[in-house]
This record gives sequence, structure tokens and C-alpha cells, in this order.
Amino acid sequence: MLKVGDQLPGGTLYEFIEVEGNGCSLGPNAVDIAAAVAGKKIAVFALPGAFTPTCSAQHVPGYKAQAEALAAAGVDEIWCVSVNDAFVMGAWAREQQTAGKIRMLADGSAEFTKATGLTLDLGSRGMGLRSQRYSMLLVNGQVKTLNIEAPAKFEVSDAATMLQQAQTN
Repeated sequence: MLKVGDQLPGGTLYEFIEVEGNGCSLGPNAVDIAAAVAGKKIAVFALPGAFTPTCSAQHVPGYKAQAEALAAAGVDEIWCVSVNDAFVMGAWAREQQTAGKIRMLADGSAEFTKATGLTLDLGSRGMGLRSQRYSMLLVNGQVKTLNIEAPAKFEVSDAATMLQQAQTN
């Protein structure tokens, strides 16, 4: 399992981006993880699924509300990662109005999630293999902080905790 001090595993995530004005979209676009984290300070939060209650009501809105404060603490980008496809993540981004604040990145086949060792089996609830709820601060791809939630909890992966960590790392 991924831990503080580790380099983030490589791989590909996918992003669906809306284009303002003409209603056309770009994507899904492949995001090479290693290239995307190089030379940057990135706040990543992962969650079990788009449009799920805690994720939609607390997790994403918290990071959206703290986007400017995180930028002031030196965070270059905020990533939301979920085991959903890029079209679902794009629709969720539109619904949550995250454009320009949070990159909504899809891990449709859970390859990235498996590589981190932070999987969550929700097959008994009809959701299949998902990501645990967590957050981490990356600096040049190295994990500086990692906050993994206990099952069914939302206590340590929130934006306020990440902001405190970003201010000291």
C-alpha cells in the first residue's frame, strides 16, 4: 500500500473537459500521471464514487471552497480521483461546478487505485471495486502526507486537513 515518502505510481487517468460557449466537449483526455505531477505540488483526494452522498455533499464542495486557500499555500492543482468513467466524472464536474478549481480525474478500470493499494470492495453493495476515501499531498510526485479514512468515515481526508498540511509541507 502507498505510504508517505513513496513516489506516486505511474499510469493514466482520464479527464473530460467542457468547452465554454459552444457546448462541445473535449475528451476523454488521457492524463499521464508521472508527467502531470512533475514539478508540482498537488492535493489529491479520492473517494468511492461520483454522485454518492458524502462525496457530493461534503468532499468535493469542501475542496472547491478551499481552492483559493490551497493555491495560496502553494498547491498548484487539486485532483479528485474516483473509479468512474470520464463521462461520469465530467457530468459530476459540471453538476458540482468545479471548472478551474478541481480536476475531476477518472480511474475507470481502477488501475491507478489498484497500484496505490487503496482499493475498497463494495461488490456486496452493487458498486464493485472502488477507491477508499483518502487524501494526499504530493510534491513532485512524492507522497508528503496521506490521510486514509476508516470505513464509512469522513474525518481526515477533508479540505481543512489538507489545507493545514499544505501550509506546512
